[in-house]
Amino acid sequence: MKNILSAAFILCCATQIMSGCATAPVSMPSRPPGIPGTYHRVLKGQTLWRISKMYGVDLEELATLNRITDATKIEEGQLIFIPNRKEPIRSMAQATPQEDFSWPLRGRVIAAFGTTYNGMVNKGINIEARFASDVLASRSGTVVFAGNSFGAYGNTVIIDHGDGFATVYARNAELLVQPGQRVSRGQPIAKAGSGAGRDKGTYLHFEIRRNHVAQNPYFYLP
Repeated sequence: MKNILSAAFILCCATQIMSGCATAPVSMPSRPPGIPGTYHRVLKGQTLWRISKMYGVDLEELATLNRITDATKIEEGQLIFIPNRKEPIRSMAQATPQEDFSWPLRGRVIAAFGTTYNGMVNKGINIEARFASDVLASRSGTVVFAGNSFGAYGNTVIIDHGDGFATVYARNAELLVQPGQRVSRGQPIAKAGSGAGRDKGTYLHFEIRRNHVAQNPYFYLP
């Protein structure tokens, strides 16, 4: 009888251990050697940019230390190493969604940031679009350019967001805004198109610039 009870007890323990393994929390990523810091668990809807603002750390450093090349692949529950911080310097409420960038339109990304074509480096991303679909302001700001003066960019809108950031929307069929106009995030500013008719290659070329330097949009978009 004792042997039966012992076997049952061992089986029960083994079952609990196996069950615990199945629901184990995400393992802690390796800490970069010699760098103090803490870990942040990604919440639903958070972008790498919002996390960097919460902790007051440089976005590029955050991406490099965590070996993140495509920030669209950070997931809810993922642990991000935050260098030289013990806790956020801003609350979640202070890191408001109004500060975030949003997608100017939804579509398949057909050319990523930094890719080359005919010797030219892509300074943004190319998003496949239906001809004449709405292009939306990614963030609130003031239109500083709306016209066609950039060669292959075609009909272009540039919005200054007032904090060193600007966004560029190129290859449009029609522009809906004028320089000096104040726009809100999500407001239609153009109609998508190549600027050369209804060709199969219709897409939006989208850039995020910080202090006039092109950034990887993936780090900022949700």
